[in-house]
Amino acid sequence: MRGGEERQTATGIRKKGTGVRQWLLLDGKGETEVVEAGKHAIMRRTGLPARDLRILDPLLSYPSTLLGRERAIVINLEHIKAIITAQEVLLLNSRDPSVTPFVQELQARILRHHQASSSSKHLDHHTDSDPDRDHDPDAIKILPFEFVALEACLEAACSVLENEAKTLEQEAHPALDKLTSKISTLNLERVRQIKSRLVAITGRVQKVRDELEHLLDDDDDMAEMYLTEKTTAEISFEGGEPPAGFEDQHNAYNVLGRDSHGTRGSTYSAVTKQLDVEELEMLLEAYFVQIDGTLNKLSTLREYVDDTEDYINIMLDDKQNHLLQMGVMLTTATLVVSAFVVVAGIFGMNIHIELFDPDKAGMTEFLWTVGGSTAGTIFLYVVAIAWCKQKRLLE
Repeated sequence: MRGGEERQTATGIRKKGTGVRQWLLLDGKGETEVVEAGKHAIMRRTGLPARDLRILDPLLSYPSTLLGRERAIVINLEHIKAIITAQEVLLLNSRDPSVTPFVQELQARILRHHQASSSSKHLDHHTDSDPDRDHDPDAIKILPFEFVALEACLEAACSVLENEAKTLEQEAHPALDKLTSKISTLNLERVRQIKSRLVAITGRVQKVRDELEHLLDDDDDMAEMYLTEKTTAEISFEGGEPPAGFEDQHNAYNVLGRDSHGTRGSTYSAVTKQLDVEELEMLLEAYFVQIDGTLNKLSTLREYVDDTEDYINIMLDDKQNHLLQMGVMLTTATLVVSAFVVVAGIFGMNIHIELFDPDKAGMTEFLWTVGGSTAGTIFLYVVAIAWCKQKRLLE
């Protein structure tokens, strides 16, 4: 038992050390298989360098990335971490509940693509056997396998971001309206959390948009993603039939001294230069418009949050102004009342004046004295407030 435990521990250490991970493999027929493969096995299988595999490492925080390589497409979009080749898709984090709907949708799309491809091959076979029979000019062109998988990844990522933006928008408007009607610590905390989420989502959406924009601006990067075309051209070239125009490209690379890596690299370079990227460009533009719309929606929400903050600041400034005015009025009242206190203090002194002599003065004189002092105090207060309004210290 002890020896078995030691062997299991050693195996676990070896797997951890070699970076063995579980990948969900979807082949061209839509069938799935869970495979355990290390970094070097994936590199041999897909032809990717180690730096591209680091982008997919769940332990590392990489922003959204979309890369076209010689034999594979690397996708790191939101919860989707995948490697697409001309014949299969490798997915990480396939057990994540958020990835399950995407896997089902991807599998359904691949299955439909396989059925459509099989029907197309069957139709081509009958057409070749019957020279008088032409293809249907209105037939829909079937996308390559890698574009079907790429479209599923883009749709899943864009849909997740769009749904999060809609949810945030639905939560933000009531919270902002509530804060406008009543400024409180609880309402301010809710708006603060919404603003933090808004900044985070906007950054994620902006990164996906930038990746799509970068691809659309560079035809060479888009041409790198035509994996099926490059594979077909390579097979044709190895069979003795180089692609059209390849000789010119080959000679040009020789003249420039760039053909030092063998025929394989030259084949890919030549094919890449000749590919028409309009098909992929249309696919990317559709999702660029969608993600750009999501970004505009978030920008509008950000403006609404900023406008609400400005309105709250104006309200707080107005209340502060009212408090300052009230302070001026109270200070003025304290000043004039102090004059009346002086009169009261005089009456409290032990001095001999006619007002204290009961033979010369009485209650009437006392009331006149108190009343006159009160009237004088009020008069001084009114004069002081009028002067403050004249100087625009009070409204």
